[in-house]
Amino acid sequence: MNSSDTPTPTPTSVDLEMMARALVLARQAADVGEVPVGAVVYETATGRVLGEGFNLRHTRKDPTLHAELIAIRQAAQILGDWRLNDCTLVVTLEPCPMCAGLIVNARLGRLVFGCPDPKAGACGSLMSITTDARLNHRVTPIAGVMSDDCAELLRAFFRSKRA
Repeated sequence: MNSSDTPTPTPTSVDLEMMARALVLARQAADVGEVPVGAVVYETATGRVLGEGFNLRHTRKDPTLHAELIAIRQAAQILGDWRLNDCTLVVTLEPCPMCAGLIVNARLGRLVFGCPDPKAGACGSLMSITTDARLNHRVTPIAGVMSDDCAELLRAFFRSKRA
C-alpha cells in the first residue's frame, strides 16, 4: 500500500468541539491585536484538555510564542512528560516550520488543523515536516476542520488591520 492508498483520517466529534474552543482562543488573540490563531492539546482517549493558547508574539515581544507552543508546553507540564503520544493538538491554522518541528519533537499522536497556510504552512502546504519519513516520529494531519470559520477569522483580522 503506498501513501496515496492510505485513507485520510477524519475528525472526531471531540476534534470538532476542540476546534470550536480553539476558535474562541483565536478570537481572544484578535482582541489583543495578535494574529488570531488558537490551539488546544487534549488527551485523545478522554477528551481532557491539557493545554491551550493563542498567539502572543507581539504582546510579549517573543517570536516563539505561537499558539501551538503555548498549548504544548502547558500539556507537557501537566503530564510531567515531554512525550505527548496520547494527545491531539487542534489548531486553527496550519502549523509553521517551527511548530511542525515541535509537534514531531513532542511526539504528538494526532494533529488537527483548520485552514491551510500557503505562505508558511509546514504540514502539507509549503513542506510536510510532520509526515517526513526521514524523521523519527510522524503524524498525519487532519486538515481543513472548520476551515471556513478559521479562514474568515484571519481574513477579517487582516482586513481590519489594512483599514
